[in-house]
Amino acid sequence: MRTIHLIVTCFLCISSLFCSCSSQNERNQRVKEWMKSNHQIKVLSTIGMIDDLVQIIGGDRVDGLVLITGQLDPHSYQLVKGDDEKLAFADIIFYNGLSLEHGPSLKKTLSERDNTVALGDEIKKIDPTLILTYNDQVDPHIWMDVSLWKKTIPFIVRTLSEYDPENAEMFIRNGQLLESNLNYLHSKIKQQLQSIPEEKRYVVTSHDAFNYFAKSYLSTKQERENGTWQKRFAAPEGLSPDSQLSTGDIKEIVNHLEQYKIQVIFPESNVSRDSIKKIVESGKEKGLDLWIAECPLYADAMGPKGSNGDTYMKMVNHNAELIGLYLRDYNPKIVPKCY
Repeated sequence: MRTIHLIVTCFLCISSLFCSCSSQNERNQRVKEWMKSNHQIKVLSTIGMIDDLVQIIGGDRVDGLVLITGQLDPHSYQLVKGDDEKLAFADIIFYNGLSLEHGPSLKKTLSERDNTVALGDEIKKIDPTLILTYNDQVDPHIWMDVSLWKKTIPFIVRTLSEYDPENAEMFIRNGQLLESNLNYLHSKIKQQLQSIPEEKRYVVTSHDAFNYFAKSYLSTKQERENGTWQKRFAAPEGLSPDSQLSTGDIKEIVNHLEQYKIQVIFPESNVSRDSIKKIVESGKEKGLDLWIAECPLYADAMGPKGSNGDTYMKMVNHNAELIGLYLRDYNPKIVPKCY
């Protein structure tokens, strides 16, 4: 049995290594293709959620590339070999701003270039009240509220139109259609989650990426008006998943779980489960019946190609469907299809 186990383990390791290498080769090939002149607007977006909108609006006039790919953390991302060339080659660079991309080397480069657009910062300039703060820190996860993320569309349309005025009408049309689709998605998610009884509409995840989601889709109208909506969401780690987890943090989350009778904790696709495992262990010592959802949510990163999170709309819909499934029925035997 020991020999069979060793063979299986080696096979899985080799398979994982092969998939990783294959994925990296595809990425390298995509970068080479993008860095060839083809009479399209070369757009570099820091995260996939931005790139998805840009390519829909830009259509065949835009050749888009994502800087921070896979399950890498955009909060702490530092420039690596080859990134300088991508940044220099891009005609336009879109980034989230609101201190999401705060890795020193990337932050410095974005601030020094004159062809960058910080979409979240643009929204904040128009209406600062739309942007949430947590412990005096700006929360950059605005894509978690579809009605807020759609407000980036005019800035993308304007930037592309200024660069390529001949196709401005197409960019406007595409932007209007995208906005309509996002309006529909927002309404669908809100109706879906608001139909869950109030006493069940609480979410706990790995890090503080779901504040906008909780305010928009889980809270009541009264809670949004008086500011008590924040009880709808909690996480052991702060706005950046590289935050240090203290004993006090664990105790606070366990108390939150006990107070609101929460049983399920949601992992995130690009965040280690170590912190929520500690929460479960600590909670069980206190007599709480806690468990971790089988499928992860998408927060700071979209899913791989072919997954149910490989576009912005799909990732948000996945989150809503998964959260809705578990909140309606706290049943650890529920194992939805993860792909």
